[in-house]
Amino acid sequence: MAIYFFKATAMMVSYIFIFLLLLLLSPTKVRISNSMLLIYNLVVRFYFILILIASFFNKKAKFWINGRKKINYQHFQKSAWFHFASLGEYEQGLPVLISFRSVHPDVKVVITFFSPSGYEIRKNTPYADAVYYLPLDTAANASRFIDAINPSIAVFTKYEYWYHFFNELHRHHIPLYVISGIFRPGQVFFKWYGGLHRKMLTFVSHFFVQDEDSKTLLQQLDITQVTVSGDTRFDRVWANAQQPKAIPGINEFKNGRKLFIAGSTWPEDEQLVAQLVKDHPHWKFIFAPHEISEEKINNLISLLPANTIKYSQLTIDNSLLATHHSPPTTHQTLIIDNIGMLSALYQYADIAYIGGGFGAGIHNTLEAAAFGLPVIFGPNYDKFKEAKDLIALQAGFSINNESELKKTFSFLVEDEKRHHSVSQKAKEYVKEHTGATETIMGYLINP
Repeated sequence: MAIYFFKATAMMVSYIFIFLLLLLLSPTKVRISNSMLLIYNLVVRFYFILILIASFFNKKAKFWINGRKKINYQHFQKSAWFHFASLGEYEQGLPVLISFRSVHPDVKVVITFFSPSGYEIRKNTPYADAVYYLPLDTAANASRFIDAINPSIAVFTKYEYWYHFFNELHRHHIPLYVISGIFRPGQVFFKWYGGLHRKMLTFVSHFFVQDEDSKTLLQQLDITQVTVSGDTRFDRVWANAQQPKAIPGINEFKNGRKLFIAGSTWPEDEQLVAQLVKDHPHWKFIFAPHEISEEKINNLISLLPANTIKYSQLTIDNSLLATHHSPPTTHQTLIIDNIGMLSALYQYADIAYIGGGFGAGIHNTLEAAAFGLPVIFGPNYDKFKEAKDLIALQAGFSINNESELKKTFSFLVEDEKRHHSVSQKAKEYVKEHTGATETIMGYLINP
């Protein structure tokens, strides 16, 4: 989160200076667009300095800095470049990437990530021939990178617009596609000071957006190369739910009981769900916290009853898990202290709680909904259309406090028919919204 904090701080500070800088620049000597590019370049460098400072005390920031040092890029005669901001965008764009590789198996694929949470977890993905951190967005870096990988096509997923990389692709007449894009009136593209960002939009060959509102906003800027394809996340989570990966020990831990999974949780979420654990000793609970540092895990353990165990404490023996000679069936709560299991864990659950709703925003509700789980989350979900849709279908439930969580839990468990109905609505919602990948692949040019 430190990386995004510093990113937001850098952007905020830059906007404060925009007006002052424009006043200092004479419009008779310097065009506004050039002044905005100057400001953009200063912001990028200011952001780098902030991350560099943070790297001395923040692990993710250190990864961010070290991962961009002295990179020797592989040189390709031709490649397809897929960029993802982080792990979530990677999972979102993966259906298109997999489909592209199946259609063009001989084309080299280069993947870049902005965030360590994407790169460090997926740097060995089998779907790429090379994986890198996205270099800092400067004209020199963009030129060097594009010259090295020589892409015949570039695909960006959902977010991230980088002027110099977009400009370099445009200058070389390399098609650039944005998939699963989503736009809102409050974004910089639609502000008076967003001229440079509006110019970035003109470098994109085609937008594949999630909804009609996004298309309308782009058309107001005279951006007409837009298709409403939907969100590729639906394709990804639906495929995952049809062939989920089995996780050793979970059935033994569950032992035939009902299971509540709290996924991607933050401390505010964990304090609420911990009360459910105490109130419902006959249910099993799994926590998959968003951050898994030793300190965070220990803080979570302190909230829970003594019969709590971490997944790393379990040892596999003939497909049964045991720890200190105590079978997992004796434990009520399991804490997942690794990354990458959550999307498959939902197959074992009866109800899901999705974290983040008491912070910047909720995490992925669709992974759970694809398995037919009712999803509960906190109040900060306004930016997530799927959360609003699930609420409208009464398959998703927003809560503001402990009392509302307990009330919602009771509503779902006291009537089996009601629970089944809610589950079916969640699953059907996901299924009905699949198909974005097919639409996008129908447009992508032959690289």
